[in-house]
Amino acid sequence: MEGYRLFRKNRQGRKGGGVALYVREHYDCSQLQYKEGEKLVESLWVRFKGANSSDVVVGVCYRPPNQVDEVDEAFIGQLSEASRSQALVLMGDFNHPDICWETHTAVHRQSRKFLENVGDNFLVQVLKDPTRGRAQLDLLLTNREELIGDVEVGDNLGSSDHEMVDFRILTKGRKESSKIHTLDFKKADFDSLRDLMERIPWDVNMKGKGVQDSWQYFKEALLKAQKETIPTHSKRGKPGRRPDWLTGEILGELKHKKEAYRKWKLGQMTREEFKCIVRECRGAIRNAKAQMELRLAKDVKDNKKGFYRHVNKKKVIREGVQSLMDEGGNLVTDDVEKAEVLNAFFASVFTDKVGSWTSVLSDARREEDGQPLVGKEQAYTVSSCIPLWAGILAIISVNVQTIIVLNGTET
Repeated sequence: MEGYRLFRKNRQGRKGGGVALYVREHYDCSQLQYKEGEKLVESLWVRFKGANSSDVVVGVCYRPPNQVDEVDEAFIGQLSEASRSQALVLMGDFNHPDICWETHTAVHRQSRKFLENVGDNFLVQVLKDPTRGRAQLDLLLTNREELIGDVEVGDNLGSSDHEMVDFRILTKGRKESSKIHTLDFKKADFDSLRDLMERIPWDVNMKGKGVQDSWQYFKEALLKAQKETIPTHSKRGKPGRRPDWLTGEILGELKHKKEAYRKWKLGQMTREEFKCIVRECRGAIRNAKAQMELRLAKDVKDNKKGFYRHVNKKKVIREGVQSLMDEGGNLVTDDVEKAEVLNAFFASVFTDKVGSWTSVLSDARREEDGQPLVGKEQAYTVSSCIPLWAGILAIISVNVQTIIVLNGTET
């Protein structure tokens, strides 16, 4: 497919079969090779580069219903190796319809073994709905449940009797270094800027120029002086925030769990001891989250922003503009109609009344070509209606009459 990169692994020994994965070309990814059962297992693994080295491994697998124990063992070896990554998403047809994912029980021996290895690798089965009739053959596994969102099951692709699974991997790509530079006003030399602007003979240089030429000359002179007197610095993004429930005590529990996992893999700790530590860590995290939410609920009157910020983080889909009522009393739900209602409302606050400054220009003397001629007496009246020019005058000390005449000419 155009714009996509294809990863595929064909079934060995026969035509047809195998697995494939299409990835958009702009993603930085590469295929992983696991020696354990490389030729036997119908699976492929792709690593996606993420932000701050938080890569995501995506696996695709197909397990035939009559697969022998040798191939099952090879796949379990691949799964154990892939589970060591920081974030893992595994999808595919595993043909274990006898597994009950609510009670984590299975009937057949191979299904029980698969279920046991899913637990050993701390994977969670996210998919809840059946994908072929009433059977749940297709699975969506991950070691970070918050990584998966917007899971939907429905419709068929072509003549397939399996329903499609649509979901999102909620992670950010690798951040690029910021190339945006902004003015550093804290280190600006405004005295030098004012001195440079006062040295320019505005009357001589702007004599005979039109409005646009005068404005272009003024802008170039100001930017040149700004470059000499105001330094720039690169704009940095805000650092990521930790969850509110992540205290120092929880961090210690997580480090203790990570160290226990390392010891268990090296054989320095039994599986029961390791699982006990995992349960304690999970319980501490759940308790910390519950305490934080209870605290937010109690202090909602004094800390409304914190409460609604926490609620918005829990939402998968952000709410847009709600339904509006037009002038005729009809409920509007379409986006285009909402925009028209809002435009009509905002336009209603404007009037056709003319400001008092227009009378000053109407009473002013005019030149032969019809342009108004504004004197010093009228210049101050007009300048009070133009705060932008007043601000510029305060900074660069330019002749007031020259600026106002130009503005009057443009008007």
